[in-house]
Amino acid sequence: MTRAVNRRIFLRGLGGACVAAPFLGSLSNRSVRAQGAGAPLRFIAMFTHYGCITSRWFPANSHGDLTAADLAPTTLQALSPYVDKLLMPRGIRAMNQWTSNMSLGQGNDPHTQVCASYFTCQPVTPNGNEPFSFNPDTKFNAMPIGPSLDHVMAQQLSPMGTPLFMHVGNRTDSPQSAISYTAPETPFAGLGTTTQVYSSLTGLFQENQPLSPDSYQALRGKSVIDLVRDDLDSLERADMSEADRNKLEAWKALLGDTGGVLAAAQCNLEVAAALGAPPSYVETVGAELGGDILGTTVYGTLDGADVYSALAALAAVCNANPVIFLKYPANYVFTSLGLEVESHALSHRIADAAMVGGCLAGATEMLLKIDSYYAQKFAHLVGLLNGIEEGDGSVLDNTATVWFQEMSDGNAHNLNNLPIIQAGSAGGYFRTGCAVNVDDGSATLSRGNSEQICNPDVPSLDVVTSSGTDPAFANAPINKYFCNLMNALGVKGGEDGFPLNGSGGPVTRYGRYDRTEDFIGGDVNPPLISDPGEFEALKASS
Repeated sequence: MTRAVNRRIFLRGLGGACVAAPFLGSLSNRSVRAQGAGAPLRFIAMFTHYGCITSRWFPANSHGDLTAADLAPTTLQALSPYVDKLLMPRGIRAMNQWTSNMSLGQGNDPHTQVCASYFTCQPVTPNGNEPFSFNPDTKFNAMPIGPSLDHVMAQQLSPMGTPLFMHVGNRTDSPQSAISYTAPETPFAGLGTTTQVYSSLTGLFQENQPLSPDSYQALRGKSVIDLVRDDLDSLERADMSEADRNKLEAWKALLGDTGGVLAAAQCNLEVAAALGAPPSYVETVGAELGGDILGTTVYGTLDGADVYSALAALAAVCNANPVIFLKYPANYVFTSLGLEVESHALSHRIADAAMVGGCLAGATEMLLKIDSYYAQKFAHLVGLLNGIEEGDGSVLDNTATVWFQEMSDGNAHNLNNLPIIQAGSAGGYFRTGCAVNVDDGSATLSRGNSEQICNPDVPSLDVVTSSGTDPAFANAPINKYFCNLMNALGVKGGEDGFPLNGSGGPVTRYGRYDRTEDFIGGDVNPPLISDPGEFEALKASS
């Protein structure tokens, strides 16, 4: 944690602003040099619910080099400009899959146990052995018996020991959709509004605090850069490389873009009147005041979701926190895409999340719109990070930026053949420009059967399971990928290989179980990681 703090330069205003500037490796900073030069490493996760149309998300090639042509026919087309910096781990299974006959995990709920176990690899409690029960404790309120990956990593890497966890769109979670836990049965609230995130990065607009002079000036339209102008001028006079100067300029642009949105979002009619701001100024605000926040343009070319991505990039550039999560909301209606059915119901190809009723006309096409939207949001984040020089490459090159999805196909609720896409090599730790089938190494791994359901050209199939992937395939445990990510950023493990503060070995084990069948019954089985270690095939050195 000390290293992360020492690698940040703080620029201070007279009235409360305390802004972290980017780490600039060419500056003569003794505290950094004493600890070794090198760009900071980060892990940025984007998480979305209800899976995707897997047959159109995955490229046909599951093992080997990826090209823009491979992505062109998929919903990942927006990522084509960055194909050389992409890594697609194929053949991975997440833990604790719900099944109607309890053959693969606990019998709580198709989402509660999946979300809670996703980054913890721990079972949930209280346990449910009745898959169709509506017992509120087991179905709606069960929580994992251990912490999640973001907190395990942040305990060793982050300045305050906690991740920067953002709820995109400021939508709160119930245990059915929560993924972040600080400890057993302890959900992490994270930050909802973009204002809260901005406050954590600048010291402005602090909740439950008197309005500081700097916050007041920001509300009057003064830029954050101007608030810390004296310190910034001193920093810019320093002898630094051209790459670092470009990085500083990119940071200023990010700070300016997000600052315009956040200062506006602080306004209401009462504050505007006190500051002399016209009502038209208040009426331009969209980021914090409801509506379809993910798709509404709120400032220039930024939409509501892009503001969160820009804040994530800002936090990464200034090394404010090396563990950053962007969680998109569950049960969302994408009105900006012309949709009227919420995303959970739509994932079942019908207009009811309880799976009551027949096929909804055009459901697959609607889901493809959502899949493409998420890919565009991920591509926007990747582009921000890739556009900022750092060391011999970009901020993206020193980051593992990963899009995770709750499940594979949202109708089948299957966790094998999980859609995961990573951008950036985390400083050269990971291979890039390729897909790697960690399950069996074949280039023809199934892309799933998402288009089999509600398709008039396909014979009628079982409504629940037919859209997934045969459970015999693509079952490599996600625990191993989490070990890759932890080791890439320098998380340390104890003698048993589990993450442990103050230790010095690699992480080779994570969670309680790494076979989804072991989750049956809750935590009744002895702890067992049957396949320890990383996925060596994902590493650049393999």
